[in-house]
Amino acid sequence: MGLGTYDFALAIGGEAGQGIATPGDILARIIVRRGLHLVTYNAYQSIVRGGHIFLTMRISDAKVQNHGDKLDLLMCLNQDTMDRHQRLMDPGTRIVYNSDTINPGTEDKGADLCGLPVGDLTDGSRNRLVQNTVGLGAIASLMGIDFSVLEESLTLRFQRRGQEMVDENVKVARAGYDYSQEHFKPFDQSPPVGEKPLAVWSGNDALAMGGAAAGVKFYAAYPMSPATGVLHWMANNARNLGIMVRQVEDEIGVANMVVGAAQAGTRSLCATSGGGFALMTEAIGAAAMMEIPVVFINVMRAGPSTGVPTKTEQGDLWQVLGASQGDFERIIVSPTDALDAFSTMAEVFNLTDKYQCPAIVISDLYISEGRYSVDPDLVNMHPEIDRGALITEPSDTDGYLRYKDTESGISPRPLAGLEGYVHLVATDEHDEDSTLISDEFTNPHKRRQMVEKRARKFDNILSDIAAPVLQGPADADVTLIGWGSTHGIIAEAVYALNAEGVSTNHLQIRWMVPFHGEEIMDILYKAKRTIIVENNYSGQFARYMRSETGFAADGHIRKYDGEPFMPHHIVDGVKAQLGGETDRYVPYQEITV
Repeated sequence: MGLGTYDFALAIGGEAGQGIATPGDILARIIVRRGLHLVTYNAYQSIVRGGHIFLTMRISDAKVQNHGDKLDLLMCLNQDTMDRHQRLMDPGTRIVYNSDTINPGTEDKGADLCGLPVGDLTDGSRNRLVQNTVGLGAIASLMGIDFSVLEESLTLRFQRRGQEMVDENVKVARAGYDYSQEHFKPFDQSPPVGEKPLAVWSGNDALAMGGAAAGVKFYAAYPMSPATGVLHWMANNARNLGIMVRQVEDEIGVANMVVGAAQAGTRSLCATSGGGFALMTEAIGAAAMMEIPVVFINVMRAGPSTGVPTKTEQGDLWQVLGASQGDFERIIVSPTDALDAFSTMAEVFNLTDKYQCPAIVISDLYISEGRYSVDPDLVNMHPEIDRGALITEPSDTDGYLRYKDTESGISPRPLAGLEGYVHLVATDEHDEDSTLISDEFTNPHKRRQMVEKRARKFDNILSDIAAPVLQGPADADVTLIGWGSTHGIIAEAVYALNAEGVSTNHLQIRWMVPFHGEEIMDILYKAKRTIIVENNYSGQFARYMRSETGFAADGHIRKYDGEPFMPHHIVDGVKAQLGGETDRYVPYQEITV
């Protein structure tokens, strides 16, 4: 990937309850309507008031897939943010703050200090959140955005709360804008205008929309961050889309409800995080035994147990690989970004219907709670729907066998209640005609037959799934291997390394089960030096790939402090390993978030 001619990053810092999301949303709308790309990452804590919240927004005229390495502009809403971040702001950057309540410190690297006398500019307003809007005005001025653009966005944001609220916010934003115009030096480069307006969504929005496009008609969930956004989107749009949405008492109930709805013939979906997924695993095994196609989403956060509920990690791979007991077929996919998450949903539902097994989509907080620009033309809300061997009409039958031992292992599946297709659905092992074989006499031959029948379904599944493709020069000195949300960060690190003369390419893995072992090894056996990048301590993907192929990478870059990688972490890790310093690099992160 290449970087654009405009690459700008700003951050808004404060405490929970200071309304940080609102200015972020207003700025995001301005940026995407201008046709520019953005990525936002919100580092927040699991408290309602207090703590430290730090929202980063990166803006570019080229597609960006991570929140980057630098900051050009910082808006401080409290003293704590100034104390934490002032020392990291380089010369030429700007710091916007309320000079009535915040004092710059002595640890200064030369950033331009843009203090706003908020009390004077707002006629002494007692509204604590008014400083946000004054700061927005100053930010627009510093960035070179015309005030009319900000005024339009403020009007759209506050019009539901009445004209008086709109007028107040426009007035104080204008005061901040004019004060900045008079007292502060703007940035040399203003945001350009792109080819066409874009949209903005979160990864959770993309997962939910992808499920809706795939034909989901039943969604159940128990709220658990960072997956709750899927429930919010479904609840907000269910009535218009004809989707039944249920907030259930716990994840055990959620999982059993979606399995039941899927057995009735409805495409069914649920989403949770690792702790909730742990409660769902028995139902996942039940779906496998009953050969019911249903999709589970696990949005990973830092664990174990409650862990760090608002931080990101790639720590649940082995959890989903081992979900429920026994040998059974499951599909596991890890999308690489929000648009890929959207597109993956239709694909994975088609696969689960065809192969009649549960599927697990692994996301993480970085994808799911991040916000991204998207070209609406790339969002296909009418993907191909393939329900597999689903019988939807009654016909003459002679001894229907729900679990018929076919050559492919896939048995014809009727809609529940269809005349002539009576069968038993149970979690016990069964015969071809669904008679249980585990009560009075366990038939070892039938048990073996059914295990092999279910396993045979996956004999040819790889032909339905695209193999990973190597990105970059085939003869590179370094091959970086990643999975899931590290994709965009690695891609930018590869670009930076090649620019510095370190020949590097990149292999990103999406499909965990089934696993393209032969195709991956054809690539990696030709590699000169391989380094696996992942957001966990133990190298879960490295262990999984070794278990599937026997391949051991030359080195590792791992991060497990709750924060996502930044491109320079990977660049530094590659250089450290090429220099012989280590074969397992763990980047150090300044404690500011």
